[in-house]
Amino acid sequence: MNKANPIRIQRYLSGVDYPQTRDGLVRAAEHNGADAPTLEALRGLPDRMYEGPSGVSAEIGGDS
Repeated sequence: MNKANPIRIQRYLSGVDYPQTRDGLVRAAEHNGADAPTLEALRGLPDRMYEGPSGVSAEIGGDS
C-alpha cells in the first residue's frame, strides 16, 4: 500500500460513527468525495473494526 496522508484521510472520514469496519470507512470516504489515493489506502487496511480515527491513522501511517 502506498503511504497516504493520515490528515487528508481523516478529512474524508469526517462524520464517521465509530467503531467502524474497513468497508464502512471506504463507503464514508466515497460519500465524502475522497480521491483515488485515499480510497486505495483505505481499501488496503486490514479487514477489522476500527475504534476511532487514531486507529485508522496509526494503521495508515505504518506506526512509524
